[in-house]
Amino acid sequence: MLHGLDLSAYQPTSYPTDNVAFVFLQATEGRTYTNPRLEAQARTARLAHLVTGFCHFLLPGHPATQVHHFLSRIPDQDGDVLIVDWEATADGRRATSQDKDRFIRRLKKLRPRRRILLYATYDTWSQTNSGAYDADGLWIADHTTPGAPRIQSHWLFHQYTRYPCGKSVARFDDVQALLHWATTPGPLAVPPTNPRAL
Repeated sequence: MLHGLDLSAYQPTSYPTDNVAFVFLQATEGRTYTNPRLEAQARTARLAHLVTGFCHFLLPGHPATQVHHFLSRIPDQDGDVLIVDWEATADGRRATSQDKDRFIRRLKKLRPRRRILLYATYDTWSQTNSGAYDADGLWIADHTTPGAPRIQSHWLFHQYTRYPCGKSVARFDDVQALLHWATTPGPLAVPPTNPRAL
């Protein structure tokens, strides 16, 4: 398994990249927030030739507006991974499954050549009966032994701790396999939808 980091504005712009294959960066939240350290953190990842991902924390409502905010703020390029963070806020609010699906469908429509992950906590995933649409793969947050989340669903990435920063493992044999996955667009496998919802 490969090891990676996930960082937000709470972490520095320069961070250790030895023995790290990927870095996922919190980019945006809702319709207004942008990580002020995003570009510098991304630069560190790119200089180390790491697979780089950008994450949007989805808030309830306005999924299309949130997609446009996200895409307008990230310095994405071919091979980057786009991630929707679907979990409860500190006050217990969480976007509905329908809003999450609309966000992913809109993102796939606007960035068809990007891999898209769903990040979900163990609690969120369990409460959806493990049947939620996860785009090109699931990044599950369950703070247990690395590579052993407590779910039956197939996962690609496992965040096993958040301290002192987020650390994850990826279910790929080597860096080349991860790079191939990240740079090879998957099929536009989205559930049927009403076009007006986009």
